[in-house]
Amino acid sequence: MKKPDFSGRELAKHLIMISLDALSESDWETVRTLPNFQSIIADGTYSTSLKSVFPTHTYVVHTSIVTGTYPDRHGIIHNHQLQPFVPDEDQTWYWYRHEVKVPTLYDLAKKHNMVTAGLLWPVTGKSSIRYNMPELAAIRGESQALKIIRNGSPLYCIGLELRLGKKRVSMEQPHLDDFVALCAVDTIKRKKPNLMLVHLTDLDSTKHKCRTDSPEVDRSLERLDRRIGEILDAVRATGIYDDTAFILLGDHGQINVDHNVHLNNLLRDAGFIYEENGRPAWKAYLQTTGGNAYLHVKDNDKEVEREAVDLLRRAMDAGRYGIEAIYDRAELDRLRAPKEISYVVEARPGYHFCDELHEQTVESYTEQGKKYATHGYSPEKPGYKCIFLAFGPGIKKGFDAGPIEMVDIAPTAARILGMDFYACDGRVLDEIIDKKT
Repeated sequence: MKKPDFSGRELAKHLIMISLDALSESDWETVRTLPNFQSIIADGTYSTSLKSVFPTHTYVVHTSIVTGTYPDRHGIIHNHQLQPFVPDEDQTWYWYRHEVKVPTLYDLAKKHNMVTAGLLWPVTGKSSIRYNMPELAAIRGESQALKIIRNGSPLYCIGLELRLGKKRVSMEQPHLDDFVALCAVDTIKRKKPNLMLVHLTDLDSTKHKCRTDSPEVDRSLERLDRRIGEILDAVRATGIYDDTAFILLGDHGQINVDHNVHLNNLLRDAGFIYEENGRPAWKAYLQTTGGNAYLHVKDNDKEVEREAVDLLRRAMDAGRYGIEAIYDRAELDRLRAPKEISYVVEARPGYHFCDELHEQTVESYTEQGKKYATHGYSPEKPGYKCIFLAFGPGIKKGFDAGPIEMVDIAPTAARILGMDFYACDGRVLDEIIDKKT
């Protein structure tokens, strides 16, 4: 393989980007007390005002992170495609690189002959990443291992399994992140990637199950701090620490949920969802992200759309369904939301929406004694920003970058590696670069 095509403008020859799923401003007071995080904050640049994209859904955001574009350009509009009445566990997701409509950071790195690696980074199945274990899920009887091997880098994935598989306790959290960290350490030592993308989801899972203000969240952050330390130690042991930059960031916040709303019940009761030949059918359907819901209308029927929107507006006025707002295309254009959607229903804090039909339209989690938090809301919700950390050669120390955008990450990462990024929606965060170096 050819040597990396560095321009002489690079700040570092290696960049490790770690997505700490759901790391948000509410975690800052805990994060700044943990040893590895504390050292990173002192040695680099930070922000507690990283604004995500609309909607704040994991696959949507991670695509924006590596493309520098909003969903209205990159084409990943949800975690999974529209599949009415299909149970969540059987739904296909946006797993594959070919579904992204614009170039990516790892594509650019490949063009510059850089070694790239990815561990559970969303929407990278069959991508150009040289050493890739993509995030995919087995459905309807598929083999999880075979699916990853077929859509990732076969020899790389098999090697990880042979060397480290016995150390994996399970595929559930927190054990999954422990395994991913092991794989990251192994890959750093064996491959010395110029660009490495790592996705850790322990914190996201914990918040979903336990709410954002639970003691379990602090334990999850402590585990993340330990895993980050293991990765830093691997870089030091490999001898590339002085030439390695790091970006750590959250992709979205989470909001505690007290009520689960089955909004499609309203469409069913109004006749927009019905039974045909013994099977469910629809004229209008709401595909939810948790914090909001996309209105889909069969065959672009404008009369059905008008009636469905009127119904939803009356439901918002009624107050009991947790609807905070209904965004039309003008508002969605301002938010740079997916162009395929004409109307979105936004949930109030304390409420979330789900696709499935149910005997109750509004369930009280409080009455059920259930703890839950979620995301998918507008990135403009108060208290919902993410944390961003960057450190390494050429990056300012102890610097508060203030408000920044998720689409700024890819062009900034490219600049760190000395590359000019593709035309995109974000900008290089020049203010974090130490001009004295």
